[in-house]
Amino acid sequence: MLGGPGKKPPSEKLNVAGVGVGNQGGRDIDSVSTENIVALCDVDDKYAADTFKRYPRAKVYHDFRKMLEKEDKNIDAVVVGTPDHTHAVISMMAVKMGKHVHTEKPLTRSVFEARKLTEAARQNNVITQMGNDGHSGEGIRLICEWIWDAAIGPVRQVHAWTDRPRDYWKQGVGRPKETPPVPDALKWDLWLGPSPERPYHPVYAPFGWRGWWDFGTGALGDMGCHIIDPAFWALDLRSPKSVRAITTSVNEETFPKTSIVEYEFDSRGSMPPLKLTWYDGGLKPTRPPELEPDRSLGTHGVIFVGDKGKLMCGVCASSPRLIPEKKMQEYKLPPKTIPRVKDHMQNWVECCKTGTHASSHFDYAGPLTEMVLLGNIAIRAGQKLYWDSKNMKCTNYPKADEYVHFEYRKGWSL
Repeated sequence: MLGGPGKKPPSEKLNVAGVGVGNQGGRDIDSVSTENIVALCDVDDKYAADTFKRYPRAKVYHDFRKMLEKEDKNIDAVVVGTPDHTHAVISMMAVKMGKHVHTEKPLTRSVFEARKLTEAARQNNVITQMGNDGHSGEGIRLICEWIWDAAIGPVRQVHAWTDRPRDYWKQGVGRPKETPPVPDALKWDLWLGPSPERPYHPVYAPFGWRGWWDFGTGALGDMGCHIIDPAFWALDLRSPKSVRAITTSVNEETFPKTSIVEYEFDSRGSMPPLKLTWYDGGLKPTRPPELEPDRSLGTHGVIFVGDKGKLMCGVCASSPRLIPEKKMQEYKLPPKTIPRVKDHMQNWVECCKTGTHASSHFDYAGPLTEMVLLGNIAIRAGQKLYWDSKNMKCTNYPKADEYVHFEYRKGWSL
């Protein structure tokens, strides 16, 4: 039965399920509401209540495993918007069942998970997308085209920064001693998923989990896939040869309050060796002398340092400009050669239907996530690491290999 003038017939729509549908996950579901939302899963009835109300025809579940098993024949694609520590187990199950998958950034919590999930998506021939929506934007395409046009010459340094965690979540703290009761609306054991068991506390859920090693990936994991993305694409980066972190005190519970992470890359084709430096917790690189006094570095950003000049942008590659502005005005813009994308989520939807690669598919997003998360390994190791990407090992400090992945709680597997 057709949907009427200007409407897609139901047969042309995807049947989409969502896992983790409060906050960002709910916004992701809204972004694909052009399709049939057939099932929604969340472990927190209160946090997800608004999304449940917006899609009253969707079947509601608490356990994604039960949802995928019971609704297998009814689901074409899955949107994953849970905390970082459950991205991989949910996405992997969906991928192995042949479902197309959109997973929020960072793709996974560990380097090992990112590698295995990327391989599984390729083997199962499903359409994938990571939620670094800036990758579908105009800014990142302009940056690539300008750098490939040698607008600033060979790039040897990149500086990237964020103000996170700011006051969004706690870092540099120990585990709380209080053990308040679990809210009636929350299925705490399911929220923990593959991570080690611990008592409930509101500092973890529904939002503060980002700062805890067992659940999140810190400021770097939260913002790195947005902010480092243009450098990763434009400069043809993959795995660094080494990574080193300088931080405030590190404990076994939470990420440090501030970090500086230095990645070193070998030459790539005609591109020279590169050093990329990440700053978080409000730290920033030295202000470029070319930047006019009335212009701010901003709370998030990137500076590309080339032999012939500098290029600067904001978060998600927004507002790219050569600096100073005079140089931007004098620059003859090259042709726009990279295909443009109208909308990140809808790009994934259309690619699911056509069988083509989405903008930030896992073969791109997986290596980006690996590179970002290597910084967290260096933070925990406390020393410079030399990385063997093929074997996922630190060649000079084997003890750091224990941070490449984490042991899953009994009953959970990848």
